[in-house]
Amino acid sequence: MKMSDVAKLANVSPATVSRVLSNPDLVSKETREKVMEVINKVNYKPHIVARQFRTKETKIILVVVPDITSAFFSRVLRGIEHVAVKNGYQVILGDTENDTDRELEYINLLLQKQADGMVLLTARQDKEKLEEIAEHFPMVLACEYMDGSNVPTVSIDNISSARKVTEHLIQQGHTKIAHITGPINVVLGRDRLRGFQQAMMSHDLEIDSAYIQEGDFTFESGYNQMLKLLALEAPPTAVFAFNDEMGMGAIKAVKDSNLLVPNDVAIVGFDNIKMASVIEPNLTTIDQPKYEIGKKAMELLLNLINGEALQKKRFVMKDELIVRESSELVKNMP
Repeated sequence: MKMSDVAKLANVSPATVSRVLSNPDLVSKETREKVMEVINKVNYKPHIVARQFRTKETKIILVVVPDITSAFFSRVLRGIEHVAVKNGYQVILGDTENDTDRELEYINLLLQKQADGMVLLTARQDKEKLEEIAEHFPMVLACEYMDGSNVPTVSIDNISSARKVTEHLIQQGHTKIAHITGPINVVLGRDRLRGFQQAMMSHDLEIDSAYIQEGDFTFESGYNQMLKLLALEAPPTAVFAFNDEMGMGAIKAVKDSNLLVPNDVAIVGFDNIKMASVIEPNLTTIDQPKYEIGKKAMELLLNLINGEALQKKRFVMKDELIVRESSELVKNMP
């Protein structure tokens, strides 16, 4: 069934059928209803490839994530999807598995115009190269970002947030505080470490190099790095984990060592994924507005696709410290 066949059955021109499908407000209600009645009756489906040739649009948005197994990204993706679908776009997901070569392969799909725009939830390419691409193709960074980049970006202030959650531990009376970092080659790992260091220095607290252990985002690395910290001659009394998954791994390591959280070791995480409020004890964390980040990123991308100028390039969303059982005030602090 072709568009011309629908037009013949509805006794209108093919152009009218096209307008009903693409710009229905330009067609009278009576004509629109007549055309839609025929479309529904014959189950007509527009030829997507033909439409792409005519409009040079794919109506596809490519979203690239560093790790699809991470619980953090589900809410971000939901925000992107809701805005995209509302505006007639389909979302295609690309998982890099933290591989920069895979990330580049997905970017090449944008360069080949197999998508109308891209939201990158990972930003580990060369900054100048990515900026050059963004000058010619609609692209938005979300969650991850590049220092000093002019690519439109939506994120929280990770330095300030890390400082905030570390300050919470200090206010609880802790002085021997460790940090299980994310990978230092990733901007979020560096920025959350910087926030931790700023909080410690502002209170004249020693930053023991042995108290800085690098993880890789996973539950397993949180567990293993926590065991290393507990094996120290003078183990920390509190630990800030880069994300909730590593924080939950750290909690398990403490429990498996026949110690208590927070009585022996207080633990805080970052991101406020759903499991953070389920694990026992519940995990103190920084809540990122995940859905709102995705929603805002997709809105910005639509602006770029429509050729609209952005008033600003960097959008910093508000975070919130969520205090739970894993960092309750400890009496008789050693």
